[in-house]
Amino acid sequence: MTDAREQLSAATKRYRRTEAAHETAREAVIMAVVAALRDGLSPTDVERLSPFSGAYIRKLAREHAIPPAPPGPKRAVS
Repeated sequence: MTDAREQLSAATKRYRRTEAAHETAREAVIMAVVAALRDGLSPTDVERLSPFSGAYIRKLAREHAIPPAPPGPKRAVS
């Protein structure tokens, strides 16, 4: 039983040590997503290049006052 407790304790310590770095990286990705949307990348392209879902990307766009793409067919980006 002690071995399982030690493994869990060690894993928890590793998790807590890396948690701040993960949050910093997450914030950097969010800012890059917002910048990409503002630069005209489509939400579909942003989704393909980021770790986030389309729904979360749309949420980020709304939170940062980025207007939705106009309705209709979208231009293919090469």
